[in-house]
Amino acid sequence: MSQEQVAAVMTETQLEKVRARYGLLAVVISNVAIAAVAIVGVWQLDGDKSVIVGILTAAFTAVSSMTTAYLGIKAVSNTAKSIALGQQSAALNAAPPAAAAPPAAAPPAQRTS
Repeated sequence: MSQEQVAAVMTETQLEKVRARYGLLAVVISNVAIAAVAIVGVWQLDGDKSVIVGILTAAFTAVSSMTTAYLGIKAVSNTAKSIALGQQSAALNAAPPAAAAPPAAAPPAQRTS
């Protein structure tokens, strides 16, 4: 692997880490915001049980949907990336380098008899 390829892989790895970090941060902040709104809503209702159950159910559904969607998209992305890297690696290993190609056979000499 050349220096340029190593640098490209390192850059891609760093970019993937940043994407994962900020994606997870967005999900966590969203979940905290949903929980805060649910808590304020329950606090403002002063004990109306049926509405409290509805708010908590909606909040739980929103948090679980957001988290599941993020984890599902991340899993599919990681799987697709590993498949692509595996195919690229197989293609590089299957193609012989140009320097290792056998020399072309010389044509037979002409007879002069």
